[in-house]
Order: sequence, then C-alpha cells, then structure tokens
Amino acid sequence: MKLEFSVNGERREVDVPPNTTLLSVLRDDLDLTGARYGCGRGQCGACYVIADNRAVASCLITADQAARMEITTVEGLAHDATLHPVQQAFIDEDAMQCGYCTSGMVISAAALLGRDPNPDETSVRDALAGNLCRCGVYGRAIRAVLRVAGPS
Repeated sequence: MKLEFSVNGERREVDVPPNTTLLSVLRDDLDLTGARYGCGRGQCGACYVIADNRAVASCLITADQAARMEITTVEGLAHDATLHPVQQAFIDEDAMQCGYCTSGMVISAAALLGRDPNPDETSVRDALAGNLCRCGVYGRAIRAVLRVAGPS
C-alpha cells in the first residue's frame, strides 16, 4: 500500500503494508538509521522519534498511524551543517559511550525542550526515564540537557 509520510519536514512516499512499523519504514525504506532497534516493545527508547511533538517509540507505531503524524528523527534535528543544541550539548558533555541509546536520548531531550524550554533537573530525569543506557551515561545526559535549558 502506498503511504505518504511527513518526515523531517519532507513528504516521502513508500509502498509498504499498513501494519509495518514506523521503525522499519524509517530504517529500511527511507534509509534513516538514527532510530535503532532495541527491545521491539517500546521499553528501551532506542527507537524514539518525535511524532506530533512527543517522543514516541517508533517500534510501536504502524506506518498507517505514522502517515497521519509529523515525524522528526534524530537526523532531522540538525539544520544544514549546524547541530541541534541538544546534539551539540551531548558532544560537549561527552554524554555517550557506545552510542546505541544516544539518538533516543537526544530525541527525548529535544521533545522535552520543545514543550518546556526551561525544565528543572527532575523534569529532565523524567523525560529521559524511558531511555535505557547500558553504559550508564545518565548523569552526563542530564547535564547536557540542562546545558541547553534556560534558567528554571
């Protein structure tokens, strides 16, 4: 079935079964590999994207559902050669180790800052709670988000 998506501000068309996961469409059909397959159950955060201004697990959203949403992937956060402030802050704070969870954490942080540009540490911790990191970079990730946030 041909479905049209709005991904990173562009209209894209794919021919997939409507129950295909958004994660599969992004990675396999649109070559946007920033969202990663983790648990496949929406519990680890590795596949997060922003859908209609909320961080969501792309492994749980079907292509049919996603076709009615505005999707932003980690690749869509940067503009031209300029990184999104959260992406730059993750680099500046060395808030990554193996990097598998990083794109999901960046997405969660960007979604939080999109709705609350001045979150406190508790809000940042809550926003990142759905992102699992085996390397344990949580402290640095929280510092990175607070670096971007204005005064709370």
